[in-house]
Amino acid sequence: MIKKLLLVLVFTFSTLFAINLNTASKEELMSIKGIGEKRAESIIKYRKTHRIKSADDLKNIKGIGDDIIGNVKKGVKNKAPVKKASANKSKSTKSKESKTKTSTKKSKKTADKKETQKKSASRAKSSAKTKSAKKRKVSKKSAKSAKKSKKAKKVKH
Repeated sequence: MIKKLLLVLVFTFSTLFAINLNTASKEELMSIKGIGEKRAESIIKYRKTHRIKSADDLKNIKGIGDDIIGNVKKGVKNKAPVKKASANKSKSTKSKESKTKTSTKKSKKTADKKETQKKSASRAKSSAKTKSAKKRKVSKKSAKSAKKSKKAKKVKH
Protein backbone atom coordinates (compact mmCIF):
# COMPACT_ATOMS: atom_id res chain seq x y z
CA MET A 1 0.00 0.00 0.00
CA ILE A 2 2.75 2.46 0.95
CA LYS A 3 4.73 1.50 -2.14
CA LYS A 4 1.77 2.29 -4.35
CA LEU A 5 1.27 5.63 -2.64
CA LEU A 6 4.93 6.53 -3.09
CA LEU A 7 4.80 5.47 -6.72
CA VAL A 8 1.75 7.66 -7.33
CA LEU A 9 3.41 10.63 -5.59
CA VAL A 10 6.62 10.26 -7.59
CA PHE A 11 4.68 9.95 -10.84
CA THR A 12 2.56 13.00 -9.95
CA PHE A 13 5.56 15.15 -9.12
CA SER A 14 7.44 14.06 -12.21
CA THR A 15 4.51 14.95 -14.47
CA LEU A 16 3.86 18.25 -12.71
CA PHE A 17 7.39 19.55 -13.15
CA ALA A 18 8.28 17.88 -16.43
CA ILE A 19 7.92 19.73 -19.70
CA ASN A 20 6.28 17.98 -22.62
CA LEU A 21 8.92 18.38 -25.31
CA ASN A 22 6.38 17.81 -28.09
CA THR A 23 4.08 20.67 -27.07
CA ALA A 24 6.27 23.07 -25.08
CA SER A 25 6.47 26.66 -26.29
CA LYS A 26 9.75 28.36 -27.05
CA GLU A 27 9.61 30.20 -23.71
CA GLU A 28 8.97 26.97 -21.80
CA LEU A 29 11.89 25.27 -23.52
CA MET A 30 14.09 28.26 -22.74
CA SER A 31 13.24 27.94 -19.07
CA ILE A 32 15.32 24.75 -18.98
CA LYS A 33 18.91 25.36 -17.92
CA GLY A 34 21.22 25.21 -20.94
CA ILE A 35 18.55 25.86 -23.55
CA GLY A 36 18.59 29.30 -25.05
CA GLU A 37 16.72 30.85 -27.92
CA LYS A 38 18.59 29.03 -30.70
CA ARG A 39 18.41 25.60 -29.07
CA ALA A 40 14.70 26.07 -28.35
CA GLU A 41 14.18 26.93 -32.02
CA SER A 42 16.14 23.86 -33.10
CA ILE A 43 14.04 21.63 -30.80
CA ILE A 44 10.84 23.09 -32.28
CA LYS A 45 12.19 22.57 -35.80
CA TYR A 46 13.18 18.96 -34.97
CA ARG A 47 9.81 18.07 -33.49
CA LYS A 48 8.03 19.20 -36.68
CA THR A 49 9.51 16.21 -38.48
CA HIS A 50 10.14 13.81 -35.56
CA ARG A 51 8.14 12.71 -32.55
CA ILE A 52 10.12 13.14 -29.33
CA LYS A 53 9.48 10.05 -27.23
CA SER A 54 11.96 10.86 -24.45
CA ALA A 55 14.58 13.44 -23.55
CA ASP A 56 17.20 11.12 -25.02
CA ASP A 57 15.81 11.86 -28.48
CA LEU A 58 17.27 15.36 -28.12
CA LYS A 59 20.73 13.86 -28.74
CA ASN A 60 19.84 13.94 -32.44
CA ILE A 61 19.80 17.74 -32.34
CA LYS A 62 23.10 19.49 -32.92
CA GLY A 63 24.37 21.35 -29.85
CA ILE A 64 22.42 19.34 -27.30
CA GLY A 65 24.47 16.96 -25.19
CA ASP A 66 24.19 14.86 -22.09
CA ASP A 67 24.26 17.84 -19.70
CA ILE A 68 21.20 19.47 -21.26
CA ILE A 69 19.39 16.14 -21.53
CA GLY A 70 20.10 15.61 -17.83
CA ASN A 71 18.64 19.05 -17.07
CA VAL A 72 15.52 18.19 -19.08
CA LYS A 73 15.09 14.88 -17.26
CA LYS A 74 15.62 16.44 -13.82
CA GLY A 75 13.57 19.52 -14.64
CA VAL A 76 16.45 21.90 -13.85
CA LYS A 77 15.29 25.44 -14.61
CA ASN A 78 17.16 28.65 -15.29
CA LYS A 79 17.59 30.88 -12.25
CA ALA A 80 15.79 33.84 -13.80
CA PRO A 81 12.37 33.14 -15.31
CA VAL A 82 12.09 33.84 -19.02
CA LYS A 83 9.14 36.05 -19.98
CA LYS A 84 9.77 36.52 -23.67
CA ALA A 85 12.12 34.84 -26.07
CA SER A 86 13.49 38.17 -27.26
CA ALA A 87 14.12 39.29 -23.68
CA ASN A 88 16.39 36.32 -23.01
CA LYS A 89 19.96 36.90 -24.09
CA SER A 90 21.91 33.94 -25.33
CA LYS A 91 25.49 33.32 -24.26
CA SER A 92 26.80 34.53 -27.60
CA THR A 93 24.95 37.83 -27.22
CA LYS A 94 26.35 38.29 -23.72
CA SER A 95 29.87 37.54 -24.91
CA LYS A 96 29.42 39.97 -27.82
CA GLU A 97 28.28 42.65 -25.37
CA SER A 98 31.25 42.03 -23.09
CA LYS A 99 33.58 42.14 -26.11
CA THR A 100 31.97 45.43 -27.15
CA LYS A 101 32.42 46.82 -23.64
CA THR A 102 36.04 45.64 -23.64
CA SER A 103 36.71 47.16 -27.06
CA THR A 104 35.04 50.39 -25.92
CA LYS A 105 37.30 50.47 -22.87
CA LYS A 106 40.33 49.79 -25.07
CA SER A 107 39.37 52.51 -27.54
CA LYS A 108 38.82 54.89 -24.64
CA LYS A 109 42.28 54.07 -23.27
CA THR A 110 43.77 54.52 -26.72
CA ALA A 111 42.03 57.88 -27.10
CA ASP A 112 43.28 58.93 -23.65
CA LYS A 113 46.81 57.92 -24.59
CA LYS A 114 46.63 59.86 -27.85
CA GLU A 115 45.29 62.91 -26.04
CA THR A 116 48.08 62.67 -23.47
CA GLN A 117 50.63 62.37 -26.26
CA LYS A 118 49.17 65.40 -28.01
CA LYS A 119 49.31 67.43 -24.79
CA SER A 120 52.90 66.45 -24.12
CA ALA A 121 53.82 67.20 -27.73
CA SER A 122 52.17 70.61 -27.54
CA ARG A 123 53.95 71.28 -24.24
CA ALA A 124 57.24 70.35 -25.82
CA LYS A 125 56.52 72.63 -28.77
CA SER A 126 55.52 75.53 -26.55
CA SER A 127 58.56 75.06 -24.35
CA ALA A 128 60.75 74.92 -27.46
CA LYS A 129 59.10 78.12 -28.70
CA THR A 130 59.64 79.73 -25.34
CA LYS A 131 63.31 78.71 -25.33
CA SER A 132 63.84 79.99 -28.86
CA ALA A 133 62.05 83.24 -27.98
CA LYS A 134 64.27 83.62 -24.94
CA LYS A 135 67.33 83.00 -27.10
CA ARG A 136 66.13 85.66 -29.55
CA LYS A 137 65.62 88.12 -26.72
CA VAL A 138 69.07 87.32 -25.36
CA SER A 139 70.62 87.66 -28.79
CA LYS A 140 68.78 90.99 -29.32
CA LYS A 141 70.00 92.21 -25.96
CA SER A 142 73.54 91.11 -26.71
CA ALA A 143 73.30 92.78 -30.12
CA LYS A 144 72.08 96.01 -28.48
CA SER A 145 74.81 95.88 -25.89
CA ALA A 146 77.33 95.21 -28.62
CA LYS A 147 76.09 98.26 -30.52
CA LYS A 148 76.27 100.33 -27.39
CA SER A 149 79.79 99.21 -26.71
CA LYS A 150 80.74 100.04 -30.33
CA LYS A 151 79.22 103.48 -29.96
CA ALA A 152 81.03 103.96 -26.70
CA LYS A 153 84.30 103.00 -28.33
CA LYS A 154 83.67 105.38 -31.22
CA VAL A 155 82.89 108.21 -28.84
CA LYS A 156 86.09 107.62 -26.90
CA HIS A 157 88.27 107.63 -30.01
